[in-house]
Amino acid sequence: MGDAKIEALRKTRPRSVELYSRAMESLAGGVGHDLRRGHPLPLYMSHAARSRKWDEDGREYIDYGMGNAALLLGHAPPDVCRAMGDALELGFHFGNDHPMQLEWAELIRKLVPCAERVRFVNSGSEGSMLALRVARAYTGKTRVLRFEGHFSGWHDGVGKGAMIPFDQPVSAGIPPAVLDTIEVIPAELDRVAEVLEKDRDIAAVMLEPSGASWGTGPLSVEFNEKLRDLTRAAGVLLIYDEVITGFRYAPGGYQEYSGITPDMSFHGKIVAGGMPGGVVAGRADIMEVFDYTGDAHRDRYERVHHLGTFNANPVSTAAGIATLKRVATGLPHERANRLAERLRQGMDDILREEGVAGYVYGDVSIFHVYLEAFPGSGASGRERLVTRDVNVLKGIPAPVVAAFQKMLLARGIDLVSYTGGVTSSAHTDEDIALTLDAFDDVIRSLVRERMIATLK
Repeated sequence: MGDAKIEALRKTRPRSVELYSRAMESLAGGVGHDLRRGHPLPLYMSHAARSRKWDEDGREYIDYGMGNAALLLGHAPPDVCRAMGDALELGFHFGNDHPMQLEWAELIRKLVPCAERVRFVNSGSEGSMLALRVARAYTGKTRVLRFEGHFSGWHDGVGKGAMIPFDQPVSAGIPPAVLDTIEVIPAELDRVAEVLEKDRDIAAVMLEPSGASWGTGPLSVEFNEKLRDLTRAAGVLLIYDEVITGFRYAPGGYQEYSGITPDMSFHGKIVAGGMPGGVVAGRADIMEVFDYTGDAHRDRYERVHHLGTFNANPVSTAAGIATLKRVATGLPHERANRLAERLRQGMDDILREEGVAGYVYGDVSIFHVYLEAFPGSGASGRERLVTRDVNVLKGIPAPVVAAFQKMLLARGIDLVSYTGGVTSSAHTDEDIALTLDAFDDVIRSLVRERMIATLK
């Protein structure tokens, strides 16, 4: 960022400029997570409560990021904070198992249909890594089938498929031999059938059941039902990435929402109440790969070796238990879903009124905004073109996405990433009304600046 821009920002965001200058000296890449890169500065937060958060320069935001969708109950819910405080007083790290871990596991088993046995990890990405190891150990096969645009963590084992172009690595530094274990195809059932018929080394199909990148490229329940049939017929494990859908789509996640039970699933975010933590869940016979049997050869060479210093640490466990007890009632979902539906409808109405070539979509407490870049492709006539093509939905030009995000931030609205967000049970009707006013203003500005297409 040039000196002139820095000086201009210093007048309105002096604390952010100071922190960013320090970050560039200390943090590789200047941020702690690639999605935190700002326009033009990252946000540096000082505190948060319920649906709001405040940055170091005193700006207030209505938060639809909710900790990258980890906070179904909103920021700092008192009962969760009390549970964490009680755990801290007893010792925040034992390096041993403890009774709360069993209570947490039992809650997950009651809620998640496939969770006959569980194994704790420290994040969604760790869950993704472990689920793949388990699938390979159980099946004796190597490769994983994934769909274009689906994101299941940052590790090498899913290092292809999440970003356009989908057949290329998502990062430097991933060995070609690892990339060769990943088959990426469009989310088309005939293609799935073809691959499963020809490639007998597929251990598992791993996907976000809601669709690519937390539903940016949506999938239907019908698709998931037919995929379940195909994988079962082929003897291939079906693994659901429920890091975002888990406990958000329903108390039992997408599995309860759809009535479809995969062979395994992995979870993060809400499962630990927004604290670091995650879990791999699966059928009992699959999860036996963790068991010691007393057979020296089997225990050394045929079981899954899994460690983790902070697995089910007491503070994350306490947060997870307190959160899942609230989740089990279904009440947080009723409120968050109602508010998200009002937000989606209101945003979509604004796009219609302004004649914009775009639309708003999403399930439960999630919303996504699709906007065609000016002059757009397919914005002919007066009909909006609704698509499930992930290449289109994830292909909004970067300048349009950046402008959309920046304009909303300037008006006190923060998103998860890209052009979407989530609601929580802590959001209010006032939040929705204020957000719709800001959205209306942003859309008018984007049309006026000829950054997005119209149907007029």
